[in-house]
Amino acid sequence: MSGDGFLVRSLAATYPDGMVIADHDHPWGQLVYGRTGVMRVTTEGRAWLAPATRAVWLPPLRPHSIRMAGAVAMRTLYVAPQIAGPLPAEACVLEVGPLLRELVLHILGLGMLDPAVAPHGRLAGVLIDLIAAAPREDLALPLPLDPRALALAEQVQAAPDDRGDLTHLARAAGASLRTLQRIFPRETGLSLEAWRQKARMIHAVAVLCAGSSVTGAALDCGYDSPSAFITAFRRQFGVTPGRYRPSHVGQ
Repeated sequence: MSGDGFLVRSLAATYPDGMVIADHDHPWGQLVYGRTGVMRVTTEGRAWLAPATRAVWLPPLRPHSIRMAGAVAMRTLYVAPQIAGPLPAEACVLEVGPLLRELVLHILGLGMLDPAVAPHGRLAGVLIDLIAAAPREDLALPLPLDPRALALAEQVQAAPDDRGDLTHLARAAGASLRTLQRIFPRETGLSLEAWRQKARMIHAVAVLCAGSSVTGAALDCGYDSPSAFITAFRRQFGVTPGRYRPSHVGQ
């Protein structure tokens, strides 16, 4: 796509649950957005979660893979490098407000934005402004490199409601708990316990955005008590779980 003269290209595609778009990169920046389902974007040793009310911004030339959770109606935009300068230099999760969402869908209807068409140039400018101004959210999990620690990380992400103690999870990953408690801070910047907690809370955001009740999200994260879940969620994100319910995000 590089050098073809367009400002923005678009892609609309539907992917089944569990499908993976293998590691790749491209010279254009990408706004990874889906109207349904959840996308797990892995890049730079981090896993970024994009539920239906959020998007992941990927700068140009950033290798990444995407895994679908649920049926994903992807509605994504590719931004030419010559206009991507004002946008974040690092990958991040952005809140997709009503105006940005409608602009994405409008551009999808056009297919691409051509600088030779004056209204297209203006639309591209508005798009850049809206992406740059969109609130960023801490929905990224740093991933360890050690294969034993990564195995445990994958276990937790696959079953956030698993209430097994960490000693059992460590053993299943092929290491002692003490070993993994040394590895996680070194490779992720978080203690093993804090990493597991954040993984659970990020999963909660995904199910809340999909319409789950707070009680349902608590159970999905291994909590018996909704009040304990709300306390943990607020400690992690600084807001209550209700902030991520669809009625609070313009859906």
